[in-house]
Amino acid sequence: MPAPDTAAFGPGFTWGVATSAYQIEGAAAEDGRSPSIWDTFCKVPGAIDNGDDGTAACDHYHRWPEDVALMRGLGVDSYRFSVAWPRVVPGGTGPVNPAGLAFYDRLVDALLEAGIRPNATLYHWDLPQVLQDRGGWSQRATAEAFAEYSGVVAAALGDRVTEWSTLNEPLCSAWIGHLEGLMAPGVRDLGTAVRASFHLHLGHGLAAQAVRAASPGPVRLGIVNNLSTCEPATDSAADLAAARRADGHINRWWLDPVLGRGYPQDMLDVYGVDLPDQGNDLATIAQPLDWMGVNYYFRQIIADAPDAAAPHFRQLPGPNREHTAMGWEVHAAGLEELLLRLTREYGVRELLVTENGAAYQDTVAADGTVSDPGRTAYLEQHLAACARAAAAGAPLTGYYAWSLLDNFEWAYGYDKRFGLIHVDYPTQRRTVKASGHRYAQIIAAHRSGATDVASTH
Repeated sequence: MPAPDTAAFGPGFTWGVATSAYQIEGAAAEDGRSPSIWDTFCKVPGAIDNGDDGTAACDHYHRWPEDVALMRGLGVDSYRFSVAWPRVVPGGTGPVNPAGLAFYDRLVDALLEAGIRPNATLYHWDLPQVLQDRGGWSQRATAEAFAEYSGVVAAALGDRVTEWSTLNEPLCSAWIGHLEGLMAPGVRDLGTAVRASFHLHLGHGLAAQAVRAASPGPVRLGIVNNLSTCEPATDSAADLAAARRADGHINRWWLDPVLGRGYPQDMLDVYGVDLPDQGNDLATIAQPLDWMGVNYYFRQIIADAPDAAAPHFRQLPGPNREHTAMGWEVHAAGLEELLLRLTREYGVRELLVTENGAAYQDTVAADGTVSDPGRTAYLEQHLAACARAAAAGAPLTGYYAWSLLDNFEWAYGYDKRFGLIHVDYPTQRRTVKASGHRYAQIIAAHRSGATDVASTH
């Protein structure tokens, strides 16, 4: 397959990699870190494949110098990581843990020394368990605590970190964590899920204000949503209506409020749950954004399901022959479509692809190398989709591959590998996969001005 023509990205395009704290750090009980909702959820029998947990993960908490060196070797411009709330403010609110902040302080300094710009996410799902014990995101107090914690981090790191995102994939926190019960905290209740979604958004708005107020340096702030195109399974009126509901549930509910449109009325009608709005909350939620982050993995094929719980639709397998180890259809055109929709329908002024990647069943060869042609092709196809969107006018300024490392993949445990770098968990040995080498080659080619570098697989 020919390499993506990256000329449409322009010379200032950001090439990055992404991770999250609970998935890679380990050291779950070290240096004053308190339990998160994921530490608790991992103890629920059957919740995580193979009974895995994030206690050790990739041991990034101790091995971060090696990981920074690996990033430098890839040639990336930026590293998107998340800060662990229970490591920095173990009580959820109140006293700050100096050892926790010091870890991120060292990491940021090392990144900058390596010529890598930090992009910090303030919440990637690891709510302190002590706050969950008080109701978690179903309570307004959690949004207020999030703003307090965010201000602490911005005050400490904002002299060097300029790129911030408040929330990563609030859909997963609210819908999968509070409606489907498949992620922490494992709740299955529509009313609780809708209230959690609102307080996540409120937390975003309050945190945006706090970061801008507390940071001693310039701030470029965004929010990261996981989005999918939603296509009807058939042309029937029922499936068309179901696809519209799916789009509301998966996309519009998460985009409209933060972009100043309020919550979509059709979805309020579907959920039938009153929002805990206290008057001026919608204005707080709609804080100005410097950029919008898009996490994309697959499209949704939607059929009507009137007997299912709200929002009354079901997802069907994608028709393409190629699927990843997650069972997710490979459909790069969906990313192009989303980027253009955000540009044309929502008028977003700057876009970042903040996560995009694929899990495959990698094997280590006898010579120690890891060939992963599926992931390499996935990367090239999706970068080509990004380039097409940019050429068509999408204000795309960066791409972050998910993930830097194989890691703890939430409810899937350690079996699903997304990394550009292979991790042998018993030894923690890191090995750059063929896809990682290919990514480095594409980055170098773009910087040199080359626009058509032959694929190596």
